[in-house]
Amino acid sequence: MWRKWLLAASVLALSGAARAQTAQPAAAGLDVTIYNANLALVDDTRQLDIAKGRQRLEFKDVSSAIRPETVSLVADGLTIVEQNFDYDLLTPDKMMEKAVGHDVKIVRTNPGTGQETTEVATVLAANQGVVLKIGDHVEVLRDDGVPTRVIFDKVPDNLRAQPTLSVTVDADSAGPRLARLSYLTTGLAWRADYVAIFDEKAAKLDLQGWITLTNQSGASFTDARTQLVAGNVNQDGDDDSEPNQLTNVRQAGSEADTGTSEAVGDVHIYTLPERTTIAQNQTKQVSFLDAAGVTAHKVYQFNLGGFASAEQPANAAVVVDFTNSTASGLGAGLPAGAIRVYERDLAGDPKFVGENQIDHTPQGSELAVKIGDAFDVTVQPTLVSDQKVTKTRSRYAMSYLIRNARPQPVTVELRQGGLWGRDPKVVAESLPSRRIDAYTLGWSVPVAANGQTTLTAQVETGW
Repeated sequence: MWRKWLLAASVLALSGAARAQTAQPAAAGLDVTIYNANLALVDDTRQLDIAKGRQRLEFKDVSSAIRPETVSLVADGLTIVEQNFDYDLLTPDKMMEKAVGHDVKIVRTNPGTGQETTEVATVLAANQGVVLKIGDHVEVLRDDGVPTRVIFDKVPDNLRAQPTLSVTVDADSAGPRLARLSYLTTGLAWRADYVAIFDEKAAKLDLQGWITLTNQSGASFTDARTQLVAGNVNQDGDDDSEPNQLTNVRQAGSEADTGTSEAVGDVHIYTLPERTTIAQNQTKQVSFLDAAGVTAHKVYQFNLGGFASAEQPANAAVVVDFTNSTASGLGAGLPAGAIRVYERDLAGDPKFVGENQIDHTPQGSELAVKIGDAFDVTVQPTLVSDQKVTKTRSRYAMSYLIRNARPQPVTVELRQGGLWGRDPKVVAESLPSRRIDAYTLGWSVPVAANGQTTLTAQVETGW
């Protein structure tokens, strides 16, 4: 079952600026909240010894992918005057670029005698090579096999060994205090992956979930309390005009989440059960779900988007069907990810049988995960007639020939889309249907072993 995962707050409540400006830091520690869209919120609370008056504070271990405009620093009795993000890193080439117009020392070693000679040179240019003025002549610093090194008086102020955030502050008093640095950064990502062991005879499913964390932000986050946001948050430039579409979900959530805390807002936030270190250039996997004996069934499904005939029969899809509910053995929202399904062979060894994606799935949702196509279960739809009832309303007569070449009986879940307009209705049908959604009808069609069934239906739709 879920290992003390936490359903938390909305994205607005997590905004670094909003949170930092409303409360003083309570305790030292590092919090990282990772969103889906290559975005993360870092809350870094540390103990600082601050002098009275104006001073500059430097934070050397921030992400190199930081969004500087989102930085917020909060501490008791502290006012921010200015902040700068210096990401011009210290390299030999950068040292030469910054030395243009200044004097350096050139030290050459004679390969034969080992004797060193030192000359003072003015750096004239550092474009595709270094041009020096030494005394009354100009020369190019070349790599010609003669041991040469350059001595600089100091490191330029705006070159850093690592990306550094500097904040000029004004403190009303001296002394140690907690300060919280918050910022948004790119370069951190997460995804969910699921491994399902399906037992068709027992109609059970063992489901294990893994979170994969990836860090390309340029910084390591040590011993961090890590939270993962399941849900899409709008960013500047996003087009939010298109609705979200759920994939492989028969029916959306209809059950309150049984997580250990209340739900606030429209996103789910999962907290890893233990603090973790997310190192730079690291991919890390953490287990978050271990559910055994989930009620599940294999079904054959065939979907039609409209009323039309097919010249040849088509294969039905093989689908593992289960419900994300407490009654079935689950009991919390599932983050979007890939589900890989395995079945055991006669020797009891798991064999991979298919995979598919699910979207963020709230509790109470019915899922239909397609794992393949059944070559021995086919459906051939036929449009028998298409009649105009009025100028804007039509009646379709459909026949569906469903064949089963398997030695066992099967049930095919047939989905007929294409309903539209006002009050679409079923005029006649050989088996009872049910409404899947506003546009789709569904039938559960039993087919005998090595047999076939013909389903007929008349549907009226339009205005």
